[in-house]
Amino acid sequence: MRYAVSRNIEIAETLDFDVVVVGAGLAGLYTALHIEENRSCCVLSKDGLDISSSWLAQGGIAAAIREDDTSDLHAEDTLIAGAGLCDPKAVKVLVDAGPENIQTLQAMHVPFDRDEAGCLLTGREGGHRRHRVLHAGGDATGREMVQALAVLCEERENITLMGSSFLVDILLDEGGTVCGALIYSEGGYRILRTRFLVIATGGIGQVYQSTTNPSIATGDGIAAALRAGAALRHMEFIQFHPTGLWREGQAGQTFLISESVRGEGAILRNAKGEAFMADQHELKDLAPRDIVARAIHREMETAGTDHVYLDIRHRDRDCLEQRFPTIFSRCLEAGIDISRDLIPVCPVQHYFIGGIATDLHGLTNIPGLYAAGEAASTGVHGGNRLAANSLLECLVFGRRTAFDINELLRIGVPPLTSDFVPPLSDRPVCSVDAIALRRRVQTVIHGYASVVRRAAGLTEALSEIRAIGHDLEQGFDDSRDYIELLNITIVAEAILEGALARTESVGAHYRRD
Repeated sequence: MRYAVSRNIEIAETLDFDVVVVGAGLAGLYTALHIEENRSCCVLSKDGLDISSSWLAQGGIAAAIREDDTSDLHAEDTLIAGAGLCDPKAVKVLVDAGPENIQTLQAMHVPFDRDEAGCLLTGREGGHRRHRVLHAGGDATGREMVQALAVLCEERENITLMGSSFLVDILLDEGGTVCGALIYSEGGYRILRTRFLVIATGGIGQVYQSTTNPSIATGDGIAAALRAGAALRHMEFIQFHPTGLWREGQAGQTFLISESVRGEGAILRNAKGEAFMADQHELKDLAPRDIVARAIHREMETAGTDHVYLDIRHRDRDCLEQRFPTIFSRCLEAGIDISRDLIPVCPVQHYFIGGIATDLHGLTNIPGLYAAGEAASTGVHGGNRLAANSLLECLVFGRRTAFDINELLRIGVPPLTSDFVPPLSDRPVCSVDAIALRRRVQTVIHGYASVVRRAAGLTEALSEIRAIGHDLEQGFDDSRDYIELLNITIVAEAILEGALARTESVGAHYRRD
């Protein structure tokens, strides 16, 4: 199906911009800030700026800024975590540009944590053999970064922040080049005419029953790109964070216990209180996330439980409150004093490693269509993302995307035509229970495409998801719930297809069969 909507929609307004960025997380805001100020740029925010995975990011941003570290060492750790599937050229771009982008953020007034001497503090997270992870606000790095960049975007006369707006479909001209975007904004459909569209819509967490992602993470940009003919890559690689805060009857958005807690010495313990990571990997509790998640899965299977424990009780309460203010307070709300109590945790869907395939400048196979951040597959993560590389990827490739667009705008682009109403199909109005169907999709994916997978389960799941998708395409329900459900189903199908096609176990994709 080419478009999510039917012919009976009404276009309320048509607006022109040089560049349209879909998503107001770190990748979207940073990209917009690097578009030349003589070019009009619109940034779409599906909900508020505080509703994004970037905003929720507790962990830090990795960069080789210390004297005992180098970009080559950072690259080695990235390649090892990626299980042989990283693009070495993309990794080199990422790590080489890291320190420079940290300097840019400091110039943008991002308040990174510092020691008493005023030097940047660095910590470790899973898979890193050096202290190279910077934080802001203790465990509120994403929030501090987004807030700082949002202020700058609001001050830029060339940037329009359009809230409560989400991408419905990508528009292409007769030559297959981007010519606009169909969006839903303020209760109606609008067309934004542009030659440059950047997908920075974040992850796909709402495909799963339990996720650290916010409610808006329904894969809108990825699904729209697929409908437009964009190539996807590594869709089977879903990163499950080992330590989501467990609660009874777990479903929906899950609070994350950052890997930084293990970086500060926390130990994973099973139901018997035994530390179990020592014989799993040389880095023990700081092993790459896929290894830790599978180790926890095995412990839960063996004991017949649905969680294990994280133990940071050896650290002083005042120290924990200062280093992890958000985690400390959220756990207290759940009745857990992390300075005295074990923290119940379990693996939970966290990060989408795959996405829209791009080159080293963020460009997809469709002229004028770019992708940045979690929605993109740049090649840096391979089969398993190294902790704290995702925020860096947003910066490095977001800026490269902006620079590529700037150069093309200087050269000149074909003029936009006046007729931008897409050739929509005529689908009958239907009424679907989008909430119930969404829960069903989530249940199926959670059961068959989680930490451990088998061919039989994947095949069964794919059959059911395709049937749901087929039924949805027979009609059209003019609602956000319907479009999000359609997008979730499209992404779920692509994940299952990728998981079935990759028969070997590698990185975050583990086939028990």
